[in-house]
Amino acid sequence: MGSLDAISIGILLGALLLLLGIMSSLIAMRFGAPLLFVFLILGILAGEAGPGGLKFDDVGTAYVVGSIALALILFDGGLRTRFATVRSVVGPAVTLATLGVLLTAALTAPVAYLVFDLRWIEALLVGAVVASTDAAAVFFLMHGRGLRLRPRVGSTLEVESASNDPFAVLLTMLLVEFLTRGDRSWQHVLAVLAEQAILGTLIGVLGGRLVVFVLNRVAFAQGLHAPFVATSALVIFALASVVHASGFLAIYLAGLVVGNRPTRAHNTVVVFHDAVTWLAQIVMFVLLGLLAWPLRLMGSVWPALAVAATLMLVARPVAVFLCLAPFRFPWREKAFIAWVGLRGAVSIFLASIPFLIGLSKAYLYFDIAFVVVLASLLIQGWTIAFAARRLDVALPRRDPLPRRVELDLPGQLAQEIVGYPVSPKSPYLKRGLLPAWAKPTLIVRSEKILSPAEAGPVRQGDYVYLLAPLEKAQALDRFFVDMPPPSAPDPRLLGDFFVAGDVTLGALAEIYGLSIAPDAAATSLAAYMGEELQRTPKRGDVVPLGPIALVAHRVNDGRVSSVGLRLADEDEETMLAARLKKAAQKLWAAFG
Repeated sequence: MGSLDAISIGILLGALLLLLGIMSSLIAMRFGAPLLFVFLILGILAGEAGPGGLKFDDVGTAYVVGSIALALILFDGGLRTRFATVRSVVGPAVTLATLGVLLTAALTAPVAYLVFDLRWIEALLVGAVVASTDAAAVFFLMHGRGLRLRPRVGSTLEVESASNDPFAVLLTMLLVEFLTRGDRSWQHVLAVLAEQAILGTLIGVLGGRLVVFVLNRVAFAQGLHAPFVATSALVIFALASVVHASGFLAIYLAGLVVGNRPTRAHNTVVVFHDAVTWLAQIVMFVLLGLLAWPLRLMGSVWPALAVAATLMLVARPVAVFLCLAPFRFPWREKAFIAWVGLRGAVSIFLASIPFLIGLSKAYLYFDIAFVVVLASLLIQGWTIAFAARRLDVALPRRDPLPRRVELDLPGQLAQEIVGYPVSPKSPYLKRGLLPAWAKPTLIVRSEKILSPAEAGPVRQGDYVYLLAPLEKAQALDRFFVDMPPPSAPDPRLLGDFFVAGDVTLGALAEIYGLSIAPDAAATSLAAYMGEELQRTPKRGDVVPLGPIALVAHRVNDGRVSSVGLRLADEDEETMLAARLKKAAQKLWAAFG
């Protein structure tokens, strides 16, 4: 009975730790604390050296759990990444994820070599362990603090963070192999690296296609689609690892393939993976916190802080500026990308590998990674919103995203039903703007379900359900966002309404349901604004276009390169009409 009681107590304590981890997210959101930092601290407090007193030193279990958690996190990252996003930043992001990781590791190694009296190969391993970034914390903090990154910056960080983890794992594993079997040459190391990357890519792409094929052909019982996808992802990861390919690269690419193809129960799969990934992060971070030993950390904290300072102030910035030099990023965007290179659970996870295989000084790699991650989360994590504002790479999110409901339609893969509450200042209610590809199907009003014909004009407080293509459904958010009335034409007010100047009037008409003459459909917004203004455009110029207004957001060489779309408030329109009427009366009095 005693062993059964011990198991029950273990289950109770584990469940309580998970519950504390979930509740701690509220603290992080409220005070802007980096979420990973909160979870790690929870693990330390629950550990043997903390008030919790739990003794946990099973590195093997931590490695297995960490591998599964990291695999699911990477799969979810691929699942949510659109091919359009990857294509737009594939050059800079992949360069940062490969060459950037190598440069960061190489520039960090000399400091580790000096302050810890390591061999060069050991110092390079320290650099590889802490070289990858964790952008999950970045985006959590940005959204929690009400900021939204500019599209190119956000996409670059998103793709880099998802693709640099597999590369950092490859580099670390090869350096560990080099330390354990010193007869390997660097040419052999590079050949093995290339072989693992190629095999991982092949298994990931083929595995993702197979998952999509089975998901769309097999009639699973309701509720089993999402568990099937999660389990299949882990099979792809394990298979790649068994054949000595990069399992982490394979599972990310599998997620990318599944997320960008029409599948059954797509929204159910995404929501399920959101929850699984959230729990995986909590388990992973708390478990790594349990492995930490604060008293031992104190012995190496100052040299480890020197490594952290080098990483934040020298290695990452130099790597970013060199890697992004060919891609014409403004210096402000490069500075921000350099500063937000937060280190997270991947670094601590990689530092547990020397423990697992019994390398000498294994504890040292773990302690350095732990101190570096804590310093990065505390310093960079708490200053990320300040840096974004100072460097002008983020816009204030004054428009809270609407609550979107997505419903799959069995029997087909092209369309889904999307539902929104109608807020008082939404573009849809104010102007009836809706894309031509979105069709209202039913209205919920006062708990009654009505057809669009029965409901008549949509009112504030209604719930609107629309039929829309899968790949375009999320674009409906912008029509149902509750926007504050503009006090002045401000191109930064509606950040989600930015489009490039070379977008045509015809494309804009399709998205926003505007009436455009057929012969003007091929005219670009930049050309249209130039024709209407009859002068060189300036930033902030406003040109009306039906129920919306085009605002010159960026002007380069006398041509509008970025256009903001603004909906004039009704009060503003009334005031403008009154001013025009008064001016006309003055002119009539003077010259009539």
